Amino acid sequence: MEPTVVCPKCKIERPLNHLLTAQSNQNVIFECENCNFIKRNIVTKKG
Repeated sequence: MEPTVVCPKCKIERPLNHLLTAQSNQNVIFECENCNFIKRNIVTKKG
């Protein structure tokens, strides 16, 4: 089963690889295909 992410704006649930894009600087971009909500430079922790 593929992990899912819920959009904070429209609450649609979609597979992780459809909404998140990893950047080379360890940040992530969230883009919702349903409502066009975009959040850039989400800081992640390297595990």
